[in-house]
Amino acid sequence: MIPAIETTALVKRFGETRAVDGIDLRVERGAVYGLLGPNGAGKTTTIRLLATLLRPDGGTARVLGHDVAREPAAVRAKVCLTGQFASVDEDLTGHENLVLVARLFGHAWKGARARADELLAAFDLADAAGKQARTYSGGMRRRLDIAASLVVTPELLFLDEPTTGLDPRSRNQVWDIVRAIAADGTTVLLTTQYLEEADRLAGRLAVIDHGRVIAEGTSQELKRSVGSNALHLRLDDASHRAEARHVLRRVLGAEVHDGADAASLTARVHDPARLAEAVAALGAGGIAVAELAYGQPSLDDVFFALTGRGSEDAVAAPAASTEKVA
Repeated sequence: MIPAIETTALVKRFGETRAVDGIDLRVERGAVYGLLGPNGAGKTTTIRLLATLLRPDGGTARVLGHDVAREPAAVRAKVCLTGQFASVDEDLTGHENLVLVARLFGHAWKGARARADELLAAFDLADAAGKQARTYSGGMRRRLDIAASLVVTPELLFLDEPTTGLDPRSRNQVWDIVRAIAADGTTVLLTTQYLEEADRLAGRLAVIDHGRVIAEGTSQELKRSVGSNALHLRLDDASHRAEARHVLRRVLGAEVHDGADAASLTARVHDPARLAEAVAALGAGGIAVAELAYGQPSLDDVFFALTGRGSEDAVAAPAASTEKVA
């Protein structure tokens, strides 16, 4: 079967900057595929190239069997793009937003209203159908935005940072939506700044840095590539983190990076026999540990090992598109 996406040595330059520098990708149909990378890595530029919003400066890219440079109209007929920020009209109600999009796609009035009702029910927005979008929460707007992308079911859906800025409950709701979309046969390519999101949703991942793919595989394959387990700990006092980092580096002889909050640290462990020594050294230095866990590396550990950056630096590139491609 022809893959949903296939690129070879894809290049995009902005002046002297190579935002995309020879990317090779292959995404099979029906998959959820994740693009991970730090700020400015080239993730959003890659999606804009694949969605025909930008023209490549080198290499080739085929989407659903069509060349993005030579057959952009054929690509646009089969894909949709939802950018990082909701693009709904805040002055219209949820129902009116979806009817508008359906009419733009060529639905008759009756069909447009029926499709809007169907999507509002599917995305748990029926009770808010008659309310202006400006009154919606961030999670509701995001669900409405994704619903608008599915007025005509695409073969391929690009999701650029689908849950940025959402609370945990809304994020989980969007995750459920993405899983349902993929289960219905639509291929999903997403960029995300949340490593947990990539771990939960994507069957395969590509880590992009400085416009290049530096690793690719399943979440488990990437974790195994680190080659060692990890020590995760949270300190009683966040002010001791720099000192604790120094102690762990000295005793374990391995990389140590900051965790998700100001009191957390993660260290790679090549020699498990040194764990007790490391904990004892922290205690001897008056550094109290509130929580400690040892086990398989997380995707965050993989990201740090590959890029030298923790996930707190893995923020999506600016200038995200809010355009819909169809």
